[in-house]
Amino acid sequence: MPVSSLLLTLTPIVVIIAMLVIWKKPADISGIVGWVVVSIIAFFFFQTNLEVLIRSTITGVVRSFAVSLVVAASLLQMAYMEKTGALKRIIIFIKTIACENKAVQIMMINIGFGTLMVSVGATPVSLLPPIMLALGYSTYVSIALPCIGYDALCTYALLGAPIVVFVDVANSFLGQGHEISLSQAGSVFFMFLPVISTLIGFCMLWIVGRWQGIKDGWLPVVITGAVIAVVSFFTNKVDRLVVLTGIMCGAAVIIVMSLYLLSTGKKIIDKSRLTKEELDYEKSYPFWKALTPWGLLVILILGLNLPSDMFNLLYRKITLPLAGLSADGKPIVTRALWNAYTWIFISTFLSMIFIKPTKTQLRETFTLWWKRAPRPVFAAIIFFVIGEIMNMSGFDMTTNKYAVASMVQILANFSSQIFSDAYGSVVAFIGLLGGFITGSEASTIAMFATYTLKTSNMLHMGLLEMLIITAGLAFGGGLASVISPAKLQNASAAIDKLGEETAVIRIAFVFAILLTAVTAALVMVFLGVFV
Repeated sequence: MPVSSLLLTLTPIVVIIAMLVIWKKPADISGIVGWVVVSIIAFFFFQTNLEVLIRSTITGVVRSFAVSLVVAASLLQMAYMEKTGALKRIIIFIKTIACENKAVQIMMINIGFGTLMVSVGATPVSLLPPIMLALGYSTYVSIALPCIGYDALCTYALLGAPIVVFVDVANSFLGQGHEISLSQAGSVFFMFLPVISTLIGFCMLWIVGRWQGIKDGWLPVVITGAVIAVVSFFTNKVDRLVVLTGIMCGAAVIIVMSLYLLSTGKKIIDKSRLTKEELDYEKSYPFWKALTPWGLLVILILGLNLPSDMFNLLYRKITLPLAGLSADGKPIVTRALWNAYTWIFISTFLSMIFIKPTKTQLRETFTLWWKRAPRPVFAAIIFFVIGEIMNMSGFDMTTNKYAVASMVQILANFSSQIFSDAYGSVVAFIGLLGGFITGSEASTIAMFATYTLKTSNMLHMGLLEMLIITAGLAFGGGLASVISPAKLQNASAAIDKLGEETAVIRIAFVFAILLTAVTAALVMVFLGVFV
């Protein structure tokens, strides 16, 4: 196979990286350019006609719904909570948490609340930096910790959107009759969590207090890692609970850290740091009312997933496939009645019964949503589209087969030849690169998972090996959150310190490489132990 094919295949990826790193363009703009480049290359060099390109673009948009519509729905909910004052009340509460023990406070806020927030669609990189700053942490720490705290559980962000995408991509590759379940995928992802979540805890302590910080706070970190390990072990064993892993782990960390504080004679809540204005607001706005959008969402999701009959009905039977769109003729399963975006919209609407927003608040909510949502939603869509075009390049709709090897197949061929049995040791770094390019774990999976599965298949790996390898890719994509320029800039902007993220990214890059190296080592260990 000529090297020119590999160079052409890599060109869109290189262009996107150049757009991000050299020209400092945002992910959505870089993605548009990448889409244009990949389409041109597919058309002129991979015998891909215009209809295949158009159909692949539409298919990519539809496949992105599990992420892009969740982003849209969660941004609407966040704008609504912000304009109705619910978010302000929640932030005031978090500021009172664990003020007498820094290590516990860091675990509770950045791993506990951070994971809980990102699991229901909130953005800890925007919400937590002001809280950390108000609690007395430096600007550097206030930017860094919220960006790294939830990384271990990125797979379960947005009510499990990344793992849902992972299962859909895997099943599309494996074919009818060979599908995997959510729990099969979850049981593999779980294996990485105890080590990575514990190491992330130690990374945060090192950022705050170097080795002295680790010495003083090692026990809360170990307990936090153990809690995540135990909870995720059970949630990932049951299809119905997999997407709830982030919520349950975040809540469990908060509860166990609270019990730890009580056992050491420390206060859980300390209102001494609140201003008079905040104390007055706390009294005027009931905490339960502020939580109703998230509370109703969790109740609805539990109601959909816990009863076996309801889960089987919405996840397995009423899949609401869209036929006639994809180039290969395969229907695209949407599961619109099960996927989180539907229920985020519904929970937001139902919470109005309790919050009773004014017309002005609702108008401001939609104005803010329209200002914030389009670019993140488009950024979520565009990398699914690029991944779909790379996968379908070379496809001939007349014969319903590939006229030439697709871009993904070429990457898989070269990877299997170059890396061979060492592929497991590099796949996490490919994921890290993917996460840096796309800005999210779900988009990394959409863009690179099929390539990883094809490479694993060419290396004659079995199903479990393929899942371990691809989980390593996904974890690498999740760990890229800490070096994502957009997320670091969001954290800096949240405390009016734009530019300060440049100091954070240097140490964040070191931690990202170290954690990815550990992930790569775990991939090789799991391949050796379980296969």
